[in-house]
Amino acid sequence: MKLWIEWFRCVAELRTACSRKRTFVWMCLVLVGFCIRTELLGVTSFVRSCFLRPETYRRLLHLFHTSALNLDKLTELWIQLALKLFRPLVFQNHLVLVADGLKVAKEGKKMPAVKALHQESQDNSKPTFIMGHSFQAVGMLAKGLLGGLFCVPLASRIHEGLVWSNRDKRTLLDKLVALFLPIANLIVLKAILLADAYYASRKIIRPLLKEGHHLVTRVRSNAVAFRPAPQPKKRKRGRPKLYGKKLPLGDLWKRRQDFLTAQSPVYGETHHEIRYLSIDLLWRPIGRLVRFVLVDHPTRGKIILMTTLLSLTPLEVIQLYGYRFKIEVCFKQALHTLGTYAYHFWMMWMTPLRRRSGKQHMHHKTEKYREMVRNKMAAYHRYVQLGCIAQGLLQYLSVTFGAQVWRHFKSWMRTMNTDRSPSEMVVGQALRSSLPHFLAATHGKHELEKMIVENADFSRLPNLRLSG
Repeated sequence: MKLWIEWFRCVAELRTACSRKRTFVWMCLVLVGFCIRTELLGVTSFVRSCFLRPETYRRLLHLFHTSALNLDKLTELWIQLALKLFRPLVFQNHLVLVADGLKVAKEGKKMPAVKALHQESQDNSKPTFIMGHSFQAVGMLAKGLLGGLFCVPLASRIHEGLVWSNRDKRTLLDKLVALFLPIANLIVLKAILLADAYYASRKIIRPLLKEGHHLVTRVRSNAVAFRPAPQPKKRKRGRPKLYGKKLPLGDLWKRRQDFLTAQSPVYGETHHEIRYLSIDLLWRPIGRLVRFVLVDHPTRGKIILMTTLLSLTPLEVIQLYGYRFKIEVCFKQALHTLGTYAYHFWMMWMTPLRRRSGKQHMHHKTEKYREMVRNKMAAYHRYVQLGCIAQGLLQYLSVTFGAQVWRHFKSWMRTMNTDRSPSEMVVGQALRSSLPHFLAATHGKHELEKMIVENADFSRLPNLRLSG
């Protein structure tokens, strides 16, 4: 029962994102569904998992399409709540955020922003090309009770597939910055952004530096940098030379005598020795000194890292970049446990898409058509944002009430370890098994219980029991 009371206390912080009380009720029911459902079959799974009446299906659909649920306000409130619920990772007085892209397969021919996408992943279980939505997401690294780290999802948006104007030249990098900066502005501290080599670009670094934030990333093996130009003893006419000798970073691997040896600072690696070389060079895309760290790992191979925060030591740069993988674990839970991206909304009046089609040009359509597309995109984003919030709530219960979660977990796993924080799947199982007790013990006394009972199908409610 304590789990559900604490769960609703957190959700109540998001109440002002809803302009109507009934909208808040339906939002709570959706979040309950995200947390306890056992199958990821869209909105209908919310009806089954919460034992709602069949007519509530249309009302749940309406929630994702209504302007009464303010998406920007909901995102802002969730970020502020996450900063209060979790212990963020802070490095040199900088809060650590992670960003990455995610491609979600969608076969709907009447779904806006669906396009042919190329997957660069080396995972052989993924096809090279898919039809789907291209997301970019930002998460926050937080500390667990036993020192472990995990990624809390803050926001995720579709950034590809629609062209609203032929004068819009923004790239995916520009759109990530537009997603990241409002999040960073809600944080008191400045931020360090962890990202992969795709984001090692002037379009990312310059806006971050302008606001006082920094980037830790990987650069490609064929990258080049410059030594600072030697200053002449007597200044001559004209602007002083800024860039000195050009230095391909790949050539630094030949300087084996300059590499240092140390124990690997990457989490989970206790018996690995790495060789590394750190050097500060001018990087022409941003016109300033950055720190490059070349790392030779005995099993993972060679990699070149870069950071704009020169006060970070080489081992700290390696340690931070190792944490970037936490967002991949976060994506896996979102896809397979919560179904954050398992929406199926389609637009009846949309022009059907063809296989392998590209971007959809909205400036060729009527204003009414464009408005319908905007509404459908907002529905996608509301669904995904509520999924991010539900995942964050499960993570909070796992870290703060781990003992109660294991007590209500009425199942078994081969890898169970009750001394560690449970996963999102275990927390969901615990919430599902404790729901009958919560409804019986707080009959007519708790607002969340009233929300569920008022919309429940009593012919199915007594059969509530742990599945799986």
